[in-house]
Amino acid sequence: MTDEIATKTQAKEKSMFSKIRELGFAEIYRRYGTILIFIGIVILATALSPYFLTPENLTNVLRQVVVVSLLGCGVTFIIILGHIDVSLGSVMALTGVIATAVMAATQSLVLAIVAGILLGIFIGLVNGFVITVFRIPAFIMTLAMTTAARGGVLLFTGGVPIANLGNFRVIGQGAIGPVPISVLILAVFVVLCWVLLNKTKFGRYVYAVGGNARAALASGINPNSVVVKAFVLNGILCAVAGIVFMSRINSGQPAAGVGYEFDAITAVVVGGTSLMGGTGTISGTIIGALIVGVINNILNLMNVSSYWQMVVKGTVIAIAVILDVQTKTARARKKA
Repeated sequence: MTDEIATKTQAKEKSMFSKIRELGFAEIYRRYGTILIFIGIVILATALSPYFLTPENLTNVLRQVVVVSLLGCGVTFIIILGHIDVSLGSVMALTGVIATAVMAATQSLVLAIVAGILLGIFIGLVNGFVITVFRIPAFIMTLAMTTAARGGVLLFTGGVPIANLGNFRVIGQGAIGPVPISVLILAVFVVLCWVLLNKTKFGRYVYAVGGNARAALASGINPNSVVVKAFVLNGILCAVAGIVFMSRINSGQPAAGVGYEFDAITAVVVGGTSLMGGTGTISGTIIGALIVGVINNILNLMNVSSYWQMVVKGTVIAIAVILDVQTKTARARKKA
């Protein structure tokens, strides 16, 4: 009886390993790569710093990850479509500052949030319209928007932070029980974005256009409409990220958001979304944002220079892109 059990166990193990060999590296990385990287980084962070797993530090990591995750959710749609948006940080700053200005003037939290989101929608419309109508590459248009938004926020504030925000800080600093309100806001938008991408016609169109825009057009999909809607959604999420960020620091900082577009794009790419378009998930983006957040946190805990942090993050995104290209090539060869 014991020999039979041992034989069955060995057979199962052989079957499991044969399945792994059949899948190959490309398929294993596609399915499990992001989560395995995240687990590995958490283990490394735990080994490097005794403070990493403390409740206070983990809560801090969650609060910091919220803004990057919100930006990442929006730009995931853009990157799946085969486009890019490098204006995230500047748009986040502009929309967040406008929201704080309305808050300071009216002391109405609702009006402040509405003002910021409406501006985000407008910026998204402008980006999408110019990109689709004038056939300007998204990188060029959003690079122009980066300068325009940053200049706009500095003109509006004169470079002076906005204060006297009343209860505006509750969004970024408040909590319901042990859970920060900003984390709950993120959870709501993550669910909404996941439903949009996976359970709606719009989500199917995003994948179709990102995979092959000409084939999508031939099947009756309007690629321009899909791109514009994606940029509007991205603008809304930039605005929400800006409101959460300004609320967390309890002031309207015109210089805020510098470099956040890089963190967001890193999170999306590390999370498995291909820069070539056609593939990507919201869940992968969130795990990617957690990876970026943990990397930033452990580097700060170890007092690593900000210059080296830039080198590390640049290396991470380069490795992620290399893995993406290599796994796609390997899968294409396997199919052939």
